[in-house]
Amino acid sequence: MVAVPTVTGSVDSADLGRVLAHEHIFVLGEEYRQNFQADWDEDAKVAEAVAELAALPGLGIDTILDPTVLGLGRYLPRVQRVAAQVDLNIVVATGVYTYNEIPFQFHYTGPGLLFDVPEPLTELFLKDLTEGIADTGVRAGFLKCAIEEQGLTPGVERVMRAVGAASAQSGAPITVHTNPHTGSGLVAQKVLAEEGADLTKVVIGHSGDTTDVDYLCAVADAGSLLGMDRFGLDVLLPFEDRVATVLELLRRGYAERMVLAHDASCFIDWFDPEAKRQVVPRWNYRHISEDVLPALLEGGATQDDIDTMLVHNPRTYFER
Repeated sequence: MVAVPTVTGSVDSADLGRVLAHEHIFVLGEEYRQNFQADWDEDAKVAEAVAELAALPGLGIDTILDPTVLGLGRYLPRVQRVAAQVDLNIVVATGVYTYNEIPFQFHYTGPGLLFDVPEPLTELFLKDLTEGIADTGVRAGFLKCAIEEQGLTPGVERVMRAVGAASAQSGAPITVHTNPHTGSGLVAQKVLAEEGADLTKVVIGHSGDTTDVDYLCAVADAGSLLGMDRFGLDVLLPFEDRVATVLELLRRGYAERMVLAHDASCFIDWFDPEAKRQVVPRWNYRHISEDVLPALLEGGATQDDIDTMLVHNPRTYFER
């Protein structure tokens, strides 16, 4: 058992309960909001988030892991307002989300660059993990990076290596946004391992976007957890295919290598909210409890399988 930092204080890993392993609360660029969203109502948006998240304990969910980091609009004071009003553990992350370039704040500063200093990203990630994020008093519980179909660009590689190094030094687990259609989970595993990260403490996110079970088994056989974490995004892969893929992996004995989630959010400024509801009506925090778990059980999964994916695997993610 280990202490896991949450927005409202540390909890024992044994008390995390049922965990959705990849959910956002707000994906909201603050610079964009302040300059171009004149209709933003802070109190109303917080109240909407509270209403959505407050329903989760009644659906059997006790904890969410929120991998909103630099590049996705991480802003802890807003999340703290929400967390104070819900009976839910919220674990936040540190890292950088980019598919291409490094943010300009780090473009010229780092090993071998114009301002040649040790990697500042690693230092900042470690500070978030050990001291806290800004002046909020909230410590990050895990690390986040991304690799998309653009591949291992110099910016992506630099972030990934900094994340791997921070994990190796701190023991903190990692979640990686990947594109399974390009095999990028295997690329991420190679880079993170080169930096000393323990692959058993890595979730290869968005693995559920593919039905290529052989690829998924290769990722899992290297030790990592498979993020079957986009339930509700049926435009990327239909519901039936997502369920069938999880069932096939269970049949092959990979229950201890999967975690579940939606990659949903209360608010995301990438899409018009009404258009989002029309195109992906089931992309919300309730979908797994209301639709996915019944479908898995009907398809042959056992309650032990469900508990393994929702309780045991997230707990060991922090304990290993």
